[in-house]
Amino acid sequence: MQVRDNSFLVTGGASGLGEAVVRGINAQGGKVVIADLNIEAGQALVNELGDKARFIRCDVTSGIDVQAAVNLAEKEFGSLNGSINCAGIAVVQKLLDRDNNPSSLEDFSRGVTINLVGSFNVARLVAASIAKRVAANMSQSETEQNADQGIVINTASIAAYDGQVGQASYASSKAGVVGLTLPLARELARHGIRVMTIAPGIFATPMMNSIPEKAREQLESAVPYPKRLGDPNEFAKLVLHIIDNAYLNGEVIRLDGAIRMV
Repeated sequence: MQVRDNSFLVTGGASGLGEAVVRGINAQGGKVVIADLNIEAGQALVNELGDKARFIRCDVTSGIDVQAAVNLAEKEFGSLNGSINCAGIAVVQKLLDRDNNPSSLEDFSRGVTINLVGSFNVARLVAASIAKRVAANMSQSETEQNADQGIVINTASIAAYDGQVGQASYASSKAGVVGLTLPLARELARHGIRVMTIAPGIFATPMMNSIPEKAREQLESAVPYPKRLGDPNEFAKLVLHIIDNAYLNGEVIRLDGAIRMV
């Protein structure tokens, strides 16, 4: 599948990794619906990118919101060819506090709901749109002839493998995203829809830019090579390659400069 002239839904697309993906798709002639809670940033990005971009306020945990984003892509661009799910949050909490009291179940659940359930929610509604288009436009025999009809790309994290103290919610939710990859790829194969996941390491996103300089330097020094934080454009380049490379399916790719958190 090529990016040019195809349309994609990017959640969390108004900033950070999602914004880099939006810009990458736009630069290659693709059409994109930016789904984000940040209305001001999302609309500003649309105003900059022009008529091949649209914005919609979207909570990825809401079936109504995500379906509205899918509907917008179908209405404005004729169809939807895939999604890149970059929306997520990092909940920091220990299991027990300093007095050995249990942590908040609500906080834990919030992280899992947004990161894992939200990823599933986006995947199910995007896949339904693509599968219905495939069914309407071609016979089953043609579908089986290896036509690349669509793609779902989710974002996990190296925390899925190397979770740190205080990352129980984040690490387990991202491990769940990793676990979604192969079952969904196998299920959607009959529709010509691929499912991939990227597990990024430490990237220079707005969230990382807010941490103290000393802590940032420590993180950079922990990366074997290149000894720096990842550039969101490097994440976007991988997304664009995955879209273009039809043999990538059912896999999780670490993008982390070989860092292993200990």
